[in-house]
Amino acid sequence: MSQQDAEPVLEGMTNTEQTTEHTTALITGGNKGLGLETARRLGELGWTIFLGSRDEERGRTAAAKLAADGANVIMVPLDVTSDESVAEAVRRVREHTDRLDVLVNNAGAPGNVVNPAEATADELHPVYDTNVYGPVRVTHAFLPLLRAAANPRVVMVSSGGGSFAVMTDPDQPASKMHELAYSSSKAALNMITVRYAQALPEIKFNLLTPGEVANRKYTATDMNHHTGQLTVTEGSDPIVKLATLGPDGPSGIFIDRLGPVAW
Repeated sequence: MSQQDAEPVLEGMTNTEQTTEHTTALITGGNKGLGLETARRLGELGWTIFLGSRDEERGRTAAAKLAADGANVIMVPLDVTSDESVAEAVRRVREHTDRLDVLVNNAGAPGNVVNPAEATADELHPVYDTNVYGPVRVTHAFLPLLRAAANPRVVMVSSGGGSFAVMTDPDQPASKMHELAYSSSKAALNMITVRYAQALPEIKFNLLTPGEVANRKYTATDMNHHTGQLTVTEGSDPIVKLATLGPDGPSGIFIDRLGPVAW
């Protein structure tokens, strides 16, 4: 299905002007790049932002900068690969709120670009631990707080590399990057998100890629050594769109900043 063919699925979306006050959001990997820009933009809406950061010092620095600009931000040490860290993050968030309106599973790992012929299970494991098991670990732990919200939303930051349509298109640059770990982990995240959306209709579970699939562009971040053509603000557009969905918004969709992305 093309982006144009699927466009009507976005009609149920609301914009940031329709969000309510005192909204709470947790962003994993929030100390830099897309996570930090998302925190900045949602903070500007008056939301309470729980800034998840594996590196506590960088997290504190990022949170202090956002706070200096007027955001209501609380830094939460959070390593998505650690059950203990995630449990402690839940405890810290509960000190400030009895619900979580939005969870943005943004933390990700690129892995090493290892040719499939040389790739081993050990090569895939750390990437899956962050990109697949991490979102499951965090989502599971925060489900009680999400269920306590009136309009809970879970936003999964995926990639065009997780789309079979993209990776089987010879005109897409990602199809020529021969590796196993990153693309397959994002494909797994896509399926996991769809299954969550089907099983938990009271919570909106949606996916995005921070690129522009139709234009073969991606966002400049540390993960790609800042070689992307889009800014982090442009790349965070679909994150903000999904984070600010109203009660009538869709669940189980995959978008970029231009519209729906083919699976």
